Amino acid sequence: MRFLFAGGVAALVNILTRIELSNFMGFTPAIIIAYLFGMTTAYVLMRAFAFERSGRHLHQEYIRFGLVNLFALFQIWLISVGLEDYVFPWIGFVRHSETVAHSIGVLSPTITSYFLHKYFTFSKR
Repeated sequence: MRFLFAGGVAALVNILTRIELSNFMGFTPAIIIAYLFGMTTAYVLMRAFAFERSGRHLHQEYIRFGLVNLFALFQIWLISVGLEDYVFPWIGFVRHSETVAHSIGVLSPTITSYFLHKYFTFSKR
């Protein structure tokens, strides 16, 4: 539950940041930059509340966290852009399509990220 809460807060930061960034740049760069804000928020919250200390230095743990999230970013981008550019136009969905596509994308790696963080990022040395 603590993982879901931390991830939910981070997802909200990610989505709200992407909405704001979309006022100044394209959808894909906004997704990537917003993801960095959400990822850092997730790391801080998950380290504090969701997982036990791994015994690694902070920078080592953050690099491992980043590697897991690099995989998740690709998944989020693929789903978000796939929905926005292909699926939603095909079904005629246009109202807030970027936000809906991005929200679905952000939620997509929840299960895989949990297990990768538990057994890789925050595993005991």
